[in-house]
Formats: sequence, C-alpha cells, structure tokens
Amino acid sequence: MIFYLSCTGNTRWAAAEIAHRTGDTLVDITKTGQTTFAPEPGERIGFCFPVHGWRPPKLLRRFVANLDVRSAGGHYCYALCTAGDDIGEAVKILAGDLAAKGLRLDSAFSLIMPESYVGLPFMDVDSPENEARKKRRAAACLQEYISMIEENKVGEMHLDTGRWPRINSRVLGAFFTRYLITDNPFRVTVDKCVGCGACARACPVGNIVMDGGLPRWTHGGDCLACFACYHHCPHHAIEYGRRTKNKGQYFYK
Repeated sequence: MIFYLSCTGNTRWAAAEIAHRTGDTLVDITKTGQTTFAPEPGERIGFCFPVHGWRPPKLLRRFVANLDVRSAGGHYCYALCTAGDDIGEAVKILAGDLAAKGLRLDSAFSLIMPESYVGLPFMDVDSPENEARKKRRAAACLQEYISMIEENKVGEMHLDTGRWPRINSRVLGAFFTRYLITDNPFRVTVDKCVGCGACARACPVGNIVMDGGLPRWTHGGDCLACFACYHHCPHHAIEYGRRTKNKGQYFYK
C-alpha cells in the first residue's frame, strides 16, 4: 500500500514506479475518502510526497493525523519524498507524525527532482539541461531504492537533508507554512486565458472552480501553494502576484 500526494507529477511518477516493481497498491490521498485501512499480513506501507517548505505538505500531515492502520506495528513502513533541492527535516517530522499512529518508519529516501516552486523572487524552474540531468539521476537512484524496499531493508536513510536542516524546517518552514501557503496572490491574465480548465483539473485539492469561463480560487484554506495550476496552464495565463513574472513552467511529462 503506497499512500501518495503529487502536485506537479514528480511524486506520482516515483510512486507509480515503486508500485510497478513491487505490485503494491497506489492510494492517492487527495481522492480516497478512507481513513481506516487494513493491510494484508506482510504488506508494505509507503508514504510518497513532495517537500513543501522543508516540511511534509499540510495535507499529508492532516491525512496521517486521521489515519487508522489496523495492526500498524506489523508492517514494513518507508517514506520517499521528492524535492527540487534539500529536504531539511521533512522526513523526521513525518516520522514523528507516523509514530503517533503506531507506525515506525523503517527506511526513508529522497529524490532531487526538477524545481517547481516559483513563489519567491529568487526561485525559478531549472534549465532544460538541469531538468534532464535531475531526471536521469533520480531514475537511477529510484531503482536502487526500490530494490531496498522490495527486500524490506531497515535503517536505510538516503536523504538530502542539506546543511541547515533544523533551521530550514523549523524556522524557515514555519514562516513558509504561515505566510506563503496561500492562494491569495494567484491571478489570471484574462486576455491570455481560454477557459480550458486545465488549472482546475490540475489542482490536487480542488481549490479552483471555473466561473464565467475563468478560474477562481476558492480561498477556503485548502491551497498547498504547489503551483500545479500555474505550471499546467497551456497559455501561461496564471501568475502569483508579480513573483512569477517571466518565469518558466514545469510538470513531469
């Protein structure tokens, strides 16, 4: 059983690769209405997610807080996260959340993937060369990680935590969570938008509705600031205030 959250597609690709090799079932946490699960004896439990602000996404943490896994302690449990750079203490934070639910994290892995967060002035997508390089490296690493998962290896911690993991996750991450995870700055450039609805379909939390042929963000507090809407717009009609002006787009293809 692989619980996963994906926004611009990096994690969906990784989770699907794991499922293909292991035969484990994929569970998209944005689509399942379940909170109680009863894995088969010996079934693995995996958590795959993108790192947001050096932390697990708030949606994943809420899912875990409500999760009830029957006979939780009797299953091999692992995590795999994706990020454009280092992950800080994201896995450590998730491990604490899982422990509260009776799940011990046996091994964990991170994959450096093409950058998709463009919500700060100094952050943009990778160049085509860096994007291709990251994908090649991630594909090779993932196959190694899957072999470890298939063998239920314990104590394998292959994590890109960075130089200041605690500061990034606890200090900068707290600022990110409080002030930057919001849909308030999102805007649509009316003369570019064709009303195709790609942004609404791409939003993993259903935070966009089409209103009069234009996207409208609901401002209901569910936005992950993952920029899936921005990246999937075929006409580059969505901006995040002035922070995304003249920046690139990316989603996993």
